[in-house]
Amino acid sequence: MLIIPIIIAIIVIIGSFSQESDIKDGPAFHITLASPEQYSNGVYSSNFDLRKGDYFFRFVPNGDSPKTLSISLNGEEFSFSEDFMLKGELHKTGISEYYTWDYEGQKEIQLSSDQEISILINPNGNVLGSVSVDLIEN
Repeated sequence: MLIIPIIIAIIVIIGSFSQESDIKDGPAFHITLASPEQYSNGVYSSNFDLRKGDYFFRFVPNGDSPKTLSISLNGEEFSFSEDFMLKGELHKTGISEYYTWDYEGQKEIQLSSDQEISILINPNGNVLGSVSVDLIEN
């Protein structure tokens, strides 16, 4: 009977490695915004290079994260803008309740050519709430 739990554990471990390998070489862009000093006039900005391809946003928010996170990406041949809205989902386990948080909005983008991208992240006044933002290639 011990063999079944071992087989399940192996399947879970292999599955987690498979999911990690789906993220090619790590995020194309990553920032953890957790301090007012990271913003200039209430907005974070940076430039980075992106290759042609499909990308998606991944967030690591919490209940103190900005309620609205406005993100714009601009390049020579590309423009994207979205106001992501923080949503909490209540989970009830019978003995406890807890929330998980995520941003809702258009998370997928497609770049038709390699180019330098300028990113602006506006927390709409909440420069104290922490959030991580990743842009990951599909």
